[in-house]
Amino acid sequence: MEKKKAWIAMSGGVDSSVAAWLMQREGYDCAGVSMRLYRNTDIGLACHKSCCTQEDMDDAADAAFTLGIPHEILDLQSLFRERVIRPFVRSYVSGETPDPCINCNRHMKFDYLLEEALRQGVDCLATGHYARIERDGGGRFLLKKALDESKDQSYVLYMLRQEQLAHLRFPLGELQKSEVRQIAAQLGLGNARKRESQDICFVPDGDYGAFLERQLGRPLPPGPILDREGRVLSRHRGAARYTIGQRRGIGVATGERIYVTGKDMEHNTVTVGPESALYRRELIATGVNCIALEKIDSPTRVTARTRYHQPERPATAYPLEDGRLRICFDAPQRAMTPGQAVVLYDGDLVLAGGTIREVL
Repeated sequence: MEKKKAWIAMSGGVDSSVAAWLMQREGYDCAGVSMRLYRNTDIGLACHKSCCTQEDMDDAADAAFTLGIPHEILDLQSLFRERVIRPFVRSYVSGETPDPCINCNRHMKFDYLLEEALRQGVDCLATGHYARIERDGGGRFLLKKALDESKDQSYVLYMLRQEQLAHLRFPLGELQKSEVRQIAAQLGLGNARKRESQDICFVPDGDYGAFLERQLGRPLPPGPILDREGRVLSRHRGAARYTIGQRRGIGVATGERIYVTGKDMEHNTVTVGPESALYRRELIATGVNCIALEKIDSPTRVTARTRYHQPERPATAYPLEDGRLRICFDAPQRAMTPGQAVVLYDGDLVLAGGTIREVL
């Protein structure tokens, strides 16, 4: 009987490398595939905290060699610029704080790479994400949190559709991170102790303002920083540089801790205030994708997460027209931000998710 074929999305890190070995152990005919999304010189890369670098491509190739599987690098720079970088810039300039890693998962790994694998007759795509895929009694695919909740990545996978889940494998979902590193060391993988990426890959120095200016080809316009009464306190260096909840780097001294509490891109203002002004109870989400259920068509009790590394909080999801959801938390939540994702859970089960468009 011919072995089933699997592509492994190999980033050069320990997780995807061990995922490849686990798929081999399950009997799959595996091949490693890495995506070249940019070249280091294109983004002025000068640090090791990013992912998707040339060094990472080399590490992926080395891991594939050690495992005895073929490895290929796909040059997807143009697609990455069109589907991830340009939307990132548009979202920031419009006043949102987007999560490009979610868009990268959506458009690069699970739209393009999975579709290309299936087009070439491959049975499934495996990645090093920490999450689990199961099926319910009716045959519906379910997305669940990883057993290692400290590494759980279900939040950034909320966009997965049923037809994608059918062909995806997350081999690390049942493992602890410590077990993954132990396996890598036993296999003699050179990346067993490799540190994890921390920053957005194409903004390796964390200077979003400078990156936006390079992409736009012009400086961000300065404008007034206001208090909650509308009084001018200082000047900002471009409203797009600031995000809701930011405390450092505002450039205003008031004798107490102040935070960015609002932005008005039309009038180019940034509003600051005390931490208490950051707390709100409701949001509107668009682009909602349901996983564990066909749709949310009546008020539904959930727990909801509005940031990646944040515990879920009790809330009620109310359906609105055009597929939108209104999420009402039982208690006020801190710094809910347009552009970020809101993901709804029932225990360890991902119910649905969408993009925060408005905070009420």
